[in-house]
Amino acid sequence: MTRAEFESLVRQISAEVPAEYFDGITEVVVSPRAVPHPVRADVYTLGECIPLPLDGEGPDAVQSRVVLYHGSFRALAEMDPEFSWTDEAWDTLVHELRHHVEWRARREDLEAFDRAAEQNFARHEGADFDPLFFLDGDQPSPGVYQVDHDWFVDQRLRKRPDEVEVGWHGRRYRIVVPREATLPAYLEVTGVGEPPDGDLIVVLRQPPRLTDLFRFAPPLFRAVVEAAEVN
Repeated sequence: MTRAEFESLVRQISAEVPAEYFDGITEVVVSPRAVPHPVRADVYTLGECIPLPLDGEGPDAVQSRVVLYHGSFRALAEMDPEFSWTDEAWDTLVHELRHHVEWRARREDLEAFDRAAEQNFARHEGADFDPLFFLDGDQPSPGVYQVDHDWFVDQRLRKRPDEVEVGWHGRRYRIVVPREATLPAYLEVTGVGEPPDGDLIVVLRQPPRLTDLFRFAPPLFRAVVEAAEVN
């Protein structure tokens, strides 16, 4: 199914959903992107509900934008000859609308996600940021977090390792840790197959300790590293 055909299908499905379910939804759009799952090679993210909070309190201060990813639908259709574009589009749209309703009901959770998005923006701008902000993002898999289009793989270590292994979309990769690295460290990973649309960050940090409450946070080490696939 072409993108234009898929957009037509999404419009048709949206028209069949009662209007009250779109209260606070600014738009439903189709993106050409394919969004691979961070762990499983046969899974793609089909849709996303992106919160667009407004100033103010209460559920009415939350709006959302629903995105369906044509590239992800196409990738799954190529793997499964029995893939139903219509059924999956229905399920994805309903799922994302449910996310919107839940967010409006749980304003506090949304505020935490907003703080994470603000800290991630500061990271992109080269400003200081809370190195644990990603923990307030989405967690699709244990130890893996998403904030906007960026992914964070959390690894707790007692000391700096010489190298680490991480998984991404069904493959394993080895990463050499720079000798000058200290903990905590943000390692921006390049060279993985089917990379995310944003950054892939491996976070190396020590487990939290009670003494952390009584001293200043250590400086954050940041570097770009190349991944090598483990055969």
